[in-house]
Amino acid sequence: MSTELQHLKNLGKTSAQWLHAVGIHSLSDLRRLGAVGAYRAVKMRGFRVSKVLLYAIEGALQDIHWNDLPIERKQALLVQLDAKPQAQK
Repeated sequence: MSTELQHLKNLGKTSAQWLHAVGIHSLSDLRRLGAVGAYRAVKMRGFRVSKVLLYAIEGALQDIHWNDLPIERKQALLVQLDAKPQAQK
């Protein structure tokens, strides 16, 4: 499977398949949900993922390697992840 997601920095075949499985099929889908929303969706689907996927998605959105994300941004993502998801409007 070759997809737009698979060609983004940090995302490979497996992560693209996980994202597809939760209804994320394009960069615009990913941007709409954001890194935390996409990570939550994948985790809720039952895939065994680590926080690296969260950072990888954020890096893909910023077009940088996940390890180059500033520590402050990684911490902000974790705070957002730990917060209760907002109710759907």
